[in-house]
Amino acid sequence: MTARLLDGNALAAQIRADIQPRVAAFTARHGRPPGLGIVLVGDNPASEIYVRNKLRAASEVGMRADLERLPATASIDDVLAAVAQLNASAVHDGLLVQDPLPDAMGRGAARKVFDAIDPSKDVDGFHPVNVGKLVQKRPTLVPGTPLGVIELLERSGIPIAGARAVVIGRSDIVGKPMAMLLMHRDATVTIAHSKTRDLPVLAATADILVAAIGRPGFVTPAFVKPGATVVDVGITSLSDGALVSQLFPAGHPRREAFARRGTIVVGDVHPDVVNVAGALTPVPGGVGPLTVAMLLSNTLKAAEMQADR
Repeated sequence: MTARLLDGNALAAQIRADIQPRVAAFTARHGRPPGLGIVLVGDNPASEIYVRNKLRAASEVGMRADLERLPATASIDDVLAAVAQLNASAVHDGLLVQDPLPDAMGRGAARKVFDAIDPSKDVDGFHPVNVGKLVQKRPTLVPGTPLGVIELLERSGIPIAGARAVVIGRSDIVGKPMAMLLMHRDATVTIAHSKTRDLPVLAATADILVAAIGRPGFVTPAFVKPGATVVDVGITSLSDGALVSQLFPAGHPRREAFARRGTIVVGDVHPDVVNVAGALTPVPGGVGPLTVAMLLSNTLKAAEMQADR
């Protein structure tokens, strides 16, 4: 058996196509497009790529997208001032501060910043008000990655109601909201993590297995019930040739790609899982594109909600 690959690129394109006429209608009705403000602190290479993708995607669907850059030497007060300015802006309906912040800002900096964002503009869904609403099954703005996973499952015809789901990872950004969204759709959900006993045995009970831990190739076929749906949220850039060789046999296209570029992006799920799972999200091209698509959806939703107040 070879797993059906769930194409996140195609679905993200469909979501953007669905959003575009609604953006045009909002612009015609209000005399301005929905606006997204992004604060980027420092020069993290991965963050630069993520932000560039977000700005381009917003522009392509007709949204306004502005970037506020701060140097790595910026203080927490500088970031909070940028957030306050976007909170007060009449042309920015959504805002986000790209994570991670520089280590020099200290522990707890990200939480302070996320807490300072106006909940009605919190398109990342990290503010405690929006987290609380999600827990109470009355969500408004939900983190994009788990929301994208739900879109992918539902539009791919993967049954959620009555399914047993295991989420490996308990982060505030993916693991916890993922579990809530699955539970609200009537799955029976277990959250697993690094201290879970007999993790492969537990994972292999799942009809839907979500891996979100950031450990390349961690989820092997032993973790997977035959025919299960496996969602790989992990994204890690590998430049270690020995590890690439462990994951991919000689002649594999990904190994050849590594030989050409010196780096490849891999997920938390071992390549051999494709021979056990019934459906699988690839990396790249699975969950990643949906995160940006759902950010656009959240920005439009925030604009519409604020306009209706």
